[in-house]
Amino acid sequence: MNNNLVKVITVVSIIIPLAVAVLLFMPSKIELFGDWTYKLPHFNAIINSLTSLFLFLSFYMIKFKKNLKAHQNLNTASFILGAIFLVSYIIYHSSVESTSYQGDQRFIYFFFLISHILLSIVVVPFVLFAFYYSLSNQIEKHKKVVKYTFPIWLYVSVSGVIVYFMISPFYAQ
Repeated sequence: MNNNLVKVITVVSIIIPLAVAVLLFMPSKIELFGDWTYKLPHFNAIINSLTSLFLFLSFYMIKFKKNLKAHQNLNTASFILGAIFLVSYIIYHSSVESTSYQGDQRFIYFFFLISHILLSIVVVPFVLFAFYYSLSNQIEKHKKVVKYTFPIWLYVSVSGVIVYFMISPFYAQ
């Protein structure tokens, strides 16, 4: 494997969670984007729902239908949705104060929230390596890494939707 690519994947895998952490804990929010940012959690839930669906369909297409092209297209769509989600998430959390969960199911909410956050950090390098191996036609390495990538990425996308539904009644707008 190209050492430069490993370095890029490593740097990106470190920068993304650090940038998100900085935005979450900023003392003041940026008022650059306007009130439309309050709608982004709803948009992000749609993106996570579509990502979950596409990941599941991708697995189905390769495992049961042996349709490589559909598998590749669905994974590419999932990757693009993930990138859009990340941009949207960063805009939202840089602009809007975090919402506190005020429901009765605190243990369940925080279980999903914390596992979602931790695994979303873990999955980034797995996804990047899985795509690299696929695009460079290193199929055996791709298969090895997606054995872990697929369930983690699917869990992250599904748990993101669960967290959204649990906290959405408490959003300011």
